[in-house]
Amino acid sequence: MEDWRRRTSYALVTVGVIILVYATAYQWAMITFEGREIPFYKAVQVVIESLTTAGFGGHAPWESMVLNVMVIGMNLTGVLLVFLGLPLFAIPLLRQALDSGPPTTSDLTDHVIICGHSALDDVLRRELDEVGIPYLFVDSDPDIAANLTEKGIDAIHGDPEQIQTLRNANAATARGLVADVSDEVNPTVMLSALRVNPDLKLISVVRDYKTASYHEYSGADEVVLARQQLGEAFGVRATTSFAEKLRNVIEVENNYEITELLVQEGSDLAGQTIRDADIFDENGITIVGVWLGGKFVVSPDPDTVLEENTILLVAGGHGGFEKITARSIPTHHYPSHVIVCGYGTVGWSVAERLRESGIDTCIIDHQDREGVDIVGDATNPETYESVNIRDAETVVLALDDDTTTIYATLVIREINPDIEIIARADDPGTVWKLYNAGADYVLSLPTVTGEILASHLVDEVEIVTPQVQFEFIRSEAPSLVGKSLKEVDLRAQTGCTVIAIERNNELRTDLTADFVIQEEDILIAGGSEKSIKKFQEFVSQSSPETVLE
Repeated sequence: MEDWRRRTSYALVTVGVIILVYATAYQWAMITFEGREIPFYKAVQVVIESLTTAGFGGHAPWESMVLNVMVIGMNLTGVLLVFLGLPLFAIPLLRQALDSGPPTTSDLTDHVIICGHSALDDVLRRELDEVGIPYLFVDSDPDIAANLTEKGIDAIHGDPEQIQTLRNANAATARGLVADVSDEVNPTVMLSALRVNPDLKLISVVRDYKTASYHEYSGADEVVLARQQLGEAFGVRATTSFAEKLRNVIEVENNYEITELLVQEGSDLAGQTIRDADIFDENGITIVGVWLGGKFVVSPDPDTVLEENTILLVAGGHGGFEKITARSIPTHHYPSHVIVCGYGTVGWSVAERLRESGIDTCIIDHQDREGVDIVGDATNPETYESVNIRDAETVVLALDDDTTTIYATLVIREINPDIEIIARADDPGTVWKLYNAGADYVLSLPTVTGEILASHLVDEVEIVTPQVQFEFIRSEAPSLVGKSLKEVDLRAQTGCTVIAIERNNELRTDLTADFVIQEEDILIAGGSEKSIKKFQEFVSQSSPETVLE
């Protein structure tokens, strides 16, 4: 654009100079050779008429040869300007107009191709950015591709079902492909991708779990069942909290309170890094982990920013939380009675997980169908009269409309101020509204799905998503005695993080990289099921009896 402005300016200046020179010469020639004195503006008029070949007005014909030659020269100059203007301006402008759409090819390599674009893909994009993995969006809508490109995001326009489009996306050198168009289109996209690169890792986002097998037949290495996995995450959360799990593995007597805190809108903590939030150190509080959107980070980096709606898993002395402007979230372990509102894919998945755990579950839905216990409106207080909601520990709102979910949250909170409310959000922008309405734990469907996608594509770090079974374990480690936590580097070795150490019947949480493990120390570590297994293998290499159940 800047180049065109410069070229246009030069052209206008050049034409202006030509007109002024010709007008000056014409005015002089008329006096000298025709004996007629004319004003300068009349001379300019004749020059413009000559250059544009529009006519010569009342001055023609000219008696002198000089004036006739001059007019001929002005005519030729006008024609020359037309011929120069076409290739220099008109044709390039036309070509630019035709080529002004989004790009259709890319030279990226070792990248992730994302076919389609939605809110969940933006979550995936942020995770890929964090570890430096390049990515490329491919969309059949030119406006979406152009909008992404304008934002500095690599994207091309094309039909991802077409082999040539995937060749243009350089699929032959890509590390993976995410199909996120629709349940019907994704299989075709993957079949085309395999024709370009048979070794390409394929991940398909599936909305209807009944179609999952077709995606597997099409070559998907991973099928992300977005709604079902969100339901599993809710089921895991409703069964037990991380705070309760951590309490259960600590055996020594201590005065620590382990709880979860929600950084609400307007909190002094919002926008601060953990390092800058001095209030934790001042009150002897240790941040064990944080829920950042749809992932859990254990022992977070001190430079982690505590955004609004972040949930902190913290340990500290009784009464140490009074000065912290964050809302305490109720925690429990295997509740006796849970109410689930909504019996679509998410609600069904929640109920299945709860029933597997032996938890009494009551289903409310507006439609009378198999599996529903109470038919009613989740926003009507009368619906809850027959479900014993005042004695229930938890209610899960698995509704598919955010406005309804917000209203239901307000209704339930008024009926039972102490109940734990777990809520689904379809729009990430609704999460803060649900927290402000009184929900205790909110997961957005796009956010969780995006994090699950990232967990399948990012090998550099383990991404713990809500449906992953995160556990805490206590273990002796005689083979590590005399070594510092930095030397051992259990996170790099196993994926687990040492959270605390039991020493001389005391719980130590003041762990730094230089903390040295002593004899009879018992390590308390946290990690996913996969990481816990690695941890057990690591500490049992020299002492088979070190892991304590």
